[in-house]
Amino acid sequence: MTHYSPEPQPPGAPYSGPASGGWAPTPPAPAAPPAQAPLPVPPPSAPQHAPQHPVHAAPDPAGDAARAALLALRAEIGKAVVGQDAVVSGLVVALLCRGHVLLEGVPGVAKTLLVRTLAAALALDFKRVQFTPDLMPGDVTGSLIYDARTAEFEFRAGPVFTNLLLADEINRTPPKTQAALLEAMEERQVSVDGEPKALPDPFIVAATQNPIEYEGTYQLPEAQLDRFLLKLTVPLPAREQEVAILGRHAGGFDPRDLTDIETVAGPDQLAAGRAAVARVLVADEILRYIVDIAIATRNSPSLQLGVSPRGTTALMGTARAWAWLSGRSYVTPDDVKAMAKSTLRHRIALRPEAELEGATPDAVLDGILASVPVPR
Repeated sequence: MTHYSPEPQPPGAPYSGPASGGWAPTPPAPAAPPAQAPLPVPPPSAPQHAPQHPVHAAPDPAGDAARAALLALRAEIGKAVVGQDAVVSGLVVALLCRGHVLLEGVPGVAKTLLVRTLAAALALDFKRVQFTPDLMPGDVTGSLIYDARTAEFEFRAGPVFTNLLLADEINRTPPKTQAALLEAMEERQVSVDGEPKALPDPFIVAATQNPIEYEGTYQLPEAQLDRFLLKLTVPLPAREQEVAILGRHAGGFDPRDLTDIETVAGPDQLAAGRAAVARVLVADEILRYIVDIAIATRNSPSLQLGVSPRGTTALMGTARAWAWLSGRSYVTPDDVKAMAKSTLRHRIALRPEAELEGATPDAVLDGILASVPVPR
């Protein structure tokens, strides 16, 4: 699709996956549309590659109910946010894969409102941290505070102890504080005075950064970029969408008031969805296809850094989640293509000469996806 696919269904553009330029992934047309809920509109021209021997999954009422609830997120979030369906799709995929998301977009495109609304629609605890140059690691993870009444040190949990953490403008804080998130993102725990403290489940970090203003910023280290499952581009709204936004505000809409947002799913549905995603079949041909894409990035003359095994594992996981959201019990090459750019764009690095020639990570990945043979 395109926005459970990329942008608000870009006119005439082939589907490209979650926020691959402003729109989130639109699942490819399902081989057998799910009976329980309409799927996001699939790209009209995307061919379907199904296994030679069709897979018939056993009935899964809990999984079907979870999928219907998660697909209903788009309509619920639409009460507060116009468009950005692709980003919503990417965030749902990240929740199903227990991954983290890097949101990139100019100021004022509703990144914070989107994440707050998602948390409200999923009944998840939400916290926001504004990253600044003077933010310390303890301000994020928590610290030991001396209690004069007991004459003992007591741990005071930081904002990282939540379900959905919005790390606003993460590239404005020094590497020391950025690194404070590393253990939390990878191990889902925080170590304080040598003692590990588990984070709530689910736990997802949605970090934002500004793509155009680099003064006073600190580029995220490769080790931390690789911890993000997806990098989603939050685009400016189309003309009609911006008119709709102004109309809402003219009618008294208050972005700080989310009382109209209803809970359409919760931790139980997410757990059921994860269990269902884990049962999605990935054929050997698809595994080889994913590895071939990664090898092509490592051999590309335009790249100085290709996709690592962590990246191929991430692509397999996101393709599985996308296939499940599309109502299928097996992964097709189109699922891999749909999720490839949002999963891999931040895991590759352009050579300086390629940047001078105007190459972009997405353009390089487009070329690789077009050149790597698709399994039949």
